[in-house]
Amino acid sequence: MRIKEGLGWKACHNEERNVYGAELVFQGSWELYEISADVFGRLNKGLNGREAGELICTGRRLYIHSNDMCGPAYNVVLDDDYAVYCQWMQDPKPVGRTWSDEMTDAAVELFESEKDNREQRSKKRAKKRE
Repeated sequence: MRIKEGLGWKACHNEERNVYGAELVFQGSWELYEISADVFGRLNKGLNGREAGELICTGRRLYIHSNDMCGPAYNVVLDDDYAVYCQWMQDPKPVGRTWSDEMTDAAVELFESEKDNREQRSKKRAKKRE
């Protein structure tokens, strides 16, 4: 596993599976992403948090932990395989409730920002029905 880190972000390359993942952290909240090899290659300590965040956010969001001042903390697991991409997150212990699969599926279908998760979530639902 190759890891790169900077202020407010961390990224890794899971060499065994040849996938890339990244984490963005901001004021108690964090998000995990699947990123491309190109994005991983462009991430370096010289980038400020905004620049790194813009690169990382081009990827597919995998997990959200929100713990801001707007309400109680909550978690959204968009892809159960987030630890394959972000190996340091084998067993997160976030505060708050986790959205149900039904609520997550609805958000993925509703929000254009989550369109990259639609196929993966659809396959998960189909597998549950079997």
